[in-house]
Amino acid sequence: MKPPVFAYHDPRSVEEAVGLLGRLENTRLLAGGQSLMPMLNMRFVFPDHVIDLNRIETLAGIVQDAETIRIGAMTRQRDIADSALVRDRLPLLTEALAHVGHRQTRNRGTIGGSLCHLDPAAELVAAAANLDATIEIAGPDGVRTLSMAAFPRGFMTPAIEPDEMVTAVRMPLPQRGHGFSFMEFARRHGDFAIVSVAVLLVLAPDRRIARASITLGGVGAVPLRMVEAEALLVGHEPGAALFERAAETCRAIDALEDAQVPGWYRRQLAGVLMARALATARARAEGVST
Repeated sequence: MKPPVFAYHDPRSVEEAVGLLGRLENTRLLAGGQSLMPMLNMRFVFPDHVIDLNRIETLAGIVQDAETIRIGAMTRQRDIADSALVRDRLPLLTEALAHVGHRQTRNRGTIGGSLCHLDPAAELVAAAANLDATIEIAGPDGVRTLSMAAFPRGFMTPAIEPDEMVTAVRMPLPQRGHGFSFMEFARRHGDFAIVSVAVLLVLAPDRRIARASITLGGVGAVPLRMVEAEALLVGHEPGAALFERAAETCRAIDALEDAQVPGWYRRQLAGVLMARALATARARAEGVST
């Protein structure tokens, strides 16, 4: 398999890359290439121009900025998984990355590329939605920000314009001592998730749930925040019965269907995984080893 003919561009700054996006038509940005290269080779996309972001050094890096962690769009998934700062303050993200592809793909794949590709089954997309991430987007008029909740325009379509590019993602730091869990079910480790679930729990001093964040991946065209389940949990003492009630909200999901997996199966699986993930998050919030 060979890609179609295209013109290759190698900018060295964000400004240069944005200038190319504004001047050229039918462009594709090359980040880690773990999605774009197969799509080119299989002739799923036919760009006239490919803009390589790998020489723009300012697009990579992980820094703590006040109460957020800023991750450059070209930061490799491997570097995020290995980051002590991320492991300490955003352990959900570290756990989610363990499910992303394989070591070889994580060595090249980037967080910005994954978020912009917006695969419904992508672990980083679900984790970013769960952590209330904010996306930094550069364009001809400067830099703007967009919440992760508003970032998906539709199926595999981010809400960015043709002359814009993602430069970073900011994730607010959860309270220390929070509970978390990322679980997914796939046919084999590294395969696309049939269903994934990301959970974050914060317990108040009286041990009641002060904050709950639950996101499902793989069940819809975009990450699904389970706001009804979150509302059921907040203000109550965590327990198996409460978690089962929250998991029952999955029955109302309008789940994706395909040739291999019917919607009813995804709904059933989502409820099972949610209950398990909530139990794990609770145990971690209470300091119990899992």
